[in-house]
Amino acid sequence: QLQLVESGGELVQPGGSLRLSCVVVGFTMDYYAMGWFRQAPGKEREGVACISSSGGSTTYADSVKGRFTISRDNAKNTVYLQMSSLEPEDTAEYYCAARGWEYCNSYLRPADFGSWGQGTQVTVSS
Repeated sequence: QLQLVESGGELVQPGGSLRLSCVVVGFTMDYYAMGWFRQAPGKEREGVACISSSGGSTTYADSVKGRFTISRDNAKNTVYLQMSSLEPEDTAEYYCAARGWEYCNSYLRPADFGSWGQGTQVTVSS
């Protein structure tokens, strides 16, 4: 059974760092681009970052460029999101998703991703 399981979300102070993990169960993610998305209360789900199947290409939302880094370990079937210089505006439920294609595009649209995890909550507050 296909599953994406996120972890690592927690309460963190502004300026702090967190690393989110997403373990893929039930299929080999080697051939698929992987993405991170987030959704704050009352807002639409938005794309945060995407990484190609090989890890050689990444795409980031402007709001997180220079602060967040997406990476993957295909041997562990795991994708990561390293977040630093966190701001209260980063507070959201964070979701991992798999795209049915090996490459990302520049749009980071949720509709381009077919499989989703259940999410992990990140709260940035003092």
